[in-house]
Amino acid sequence: MKAPQDTPRSLLVENLAWCSGIAYVVLLYVVVLNTGRELTGTRLLPAALLAVLLLPLVLRRPLPALALLLTASFAATVRADSAMAAGQRVMGIVPPAQTQAWQIAFLQAVLTDLTVGWIAATRSRRIAVAAALVALGVQIGGAGYYREGSSPFLAASVFLALMMVTAWTVGYSVRERRQHTVDLRARAAERAVVAERLRIARELHDMVAHSIGVIAIQAGVGRRVIDTQPSEARNALAAIEDTSRDTLAGLRRMLGALRQAVPGDGAPLSPAPGLADLDGLVARAQDAGLRVDIEWRRERRPLPAEIELSGYRIIQEAITNVVRHSGAPACRVTIDCGEDDLFIEITDKGRGPSGLPGAAGYGLTGMRERAALLHGEFTAGPRPEGGFRVAARLPLPVAVT
Repeated sequence: MKAPQDTPRSLLVENLAWCSGIAYVVLLYVVVLNTGRELTGTRLLPAALLAVLLLPLVLRRPLPALALLLTASFAATVRADSAMAAGQRVMGIVPPAQTQAWQIAFLQAVLTDLTVGWIAATRSRRIAVAAALVALGVQIGGAGYYREGSSPFLAASVFLALMMVTAWTVGYSVRERRQHTVDLRARAAERAVVAERLRIARELHDMVAHSIGVIAIQAGVGRRVIDTQPSEARNALAAIEDTSRDTLAGLRRMLGALRQAVPGDGAPLSPAPGLADLDGLVARAQDAGLRVDIEWRRERRPLPAEIELSGYRIIQEAITNVVRHSGAPACRVTIDCGEDDLFIEITDKGRGPSGLPGAAGYGLTGMRERAALLHGEFTAGPRPEGGFRVAARLPLPVAVT
C-alpha cells in the first residue's frame, strides 16, 4: 500500500540529486572563472565546499557522479591554468613552466579518489577497476596543463597513481569486509537452523520411542487376554490404534524436513516437554527476575506431541530472549487453542533485541524453523506502543478438532 507514495518521493529525491550534481559543475566553473586570482590557499575553500553539492548524487548514482566530477575537474584545471597564464601575460610576466593550477587539480583529485573509493566499496570489482582507470587517465591528462617537462609530469603522474591505488584499495577492503560479515552471518544462521533441526530430531525420537513402547505393551496385553478377555483385547487394540495414528501424524509432518543427527553427540534422555510444563518454566523465569503472566483462552485440551513440544520451545525461547535482551521486568504469554490452530503470543515492554548478530537472532531463527516445520506461521518484531512481540500459529491436524 505504500508503493504509490514511495515512488513519487523516490523520483523527487533522484531529481534533486541530479540537479545538485549539475549545480556543482556549473558553480565550480563559475568560481574558477570569476576568482580573478590564483586558486591557492584559502581561495580554494569555495571550490572545496562546493563538493557537498555532489554528495547526494555520489551516494545514489556514483558512476554518473564520477563522470560529472571528472568533467568538472578537467575543465577547472584547464581553465585555472589558462586564466592564470593570461593574467601573467597581461602584466608582462612570462608564464612559468609550472603553474599554480596544480592546487585546484589536486583538490579535485582528492574528491575523485574518494568517489572511486566509494564505487570500489559498493560496486563490483570489474566496475570499480574500470572507474579507477578512467579517473586516473583523466587526472594524468590534466597534469599536462600544470606540469611541463618530463620529470615534473612523471612525478605528478606517479603521485596521482598512488593516491588512486590507495583510495581503490581502501574501498575494496571495506567491500570485502562487509561481504565477509554477511557470509559469516549467513553461515551462522544456517548452523542455527541445522542445530535446531537436530534438536527437534532428538525430541521426535523421544516421542516415537515412547509411542512404540506403549504400542508394544498394549500388543503384549492383547495377545495374552484375547482368548479369555476379549473386551480387554479390544481396549488394547484401540489404544494401539490411537497411539499409532498420533505418532504417524507427527512423523508425516516433521520427519521429512529433519536432518540426520550426528551420532554419538549426547542426545537428551529426558521426555519431551509440553504446554503442561509451563508452570516449571514460569518458576525458573521468576528465579531469573522475570514475572511471566500466562493467559489461556478457550478450553485447554490435549494436543499432538509435536504441537505441544514446539509450542513449549517457542515460549521457552521467547522468555529466554526477554531475560537476556529485553530488560523488561515482566512479559505476557497468551495461548489460544482454537479449532484449527494453536496461537501463541509473547509480549513485553522492554527494549527488545539489539539487532546485532547473536543469541537473540539465532533464537528467533530456531522459533521460525519450528513453526515452518509444522507448516505454521511465525512473526517477531517491535511493537508500535513499545516493547517486543513474538507470535506463532501452529495448525492442528484434523484428528484433533
